[in-house]
Amino acid sequence: MKKIVLAIVAVFAMGSMATAQIQDLGVRIGGGQGYGAELSAMWGMGGNRIETDLGWSSGDHHTSISLAGIYQWTGEIGSGFNWFAGVGARLAFWTYDIEGVDSDFALALVGQAGIEYNFDAIPFQLTLDIRPNFWIIPDTEFHWGDIALGIRYRF
Repeated sequence: MKKIVLAIVAVFAMGSMATAQIQDLGVRIGGGQGYGAELSAMWGMGGNRIETDLGWSSGDHHTSISLAGIYQWTGEIGSGFNWFAGVGARLAFWTYDIEGVDSDFALALVGQAGIEYNFDAIPFQLTLDIRPNFWIIPDTEFHWGDIALGIRYRF
């Protein structure tokens, strides 16, 4: 069952991104359920977009990576501000080293909502968002996520 779900997610993501063009590239800081910083890219698809994030975290006894992909709808607020909201998935892999090495894999359905500001004079964007996670593998758990700040260069 896990392999079927992963295959469906991968096919959807690859098919969607085949027609997309990268529009923003930067970092997302502080919002990844243990993934304190993520490399972040926005892929334009008409008026909507796909956000992809690669997170990494390392502590005293763990190392983890995460890959998230979120389809987002966007709209204007005014004066350079926009809103965005979307749904997607997150894959996570981690290794613990407490009394022996233990590794695991996780899959979550995610939502995301936030605001962004696009500067006129310079090609940068600031975002502030929240990304709740509903983990479905290996256990079913819900986490509200954290508020994250994104700083991206606009192409």
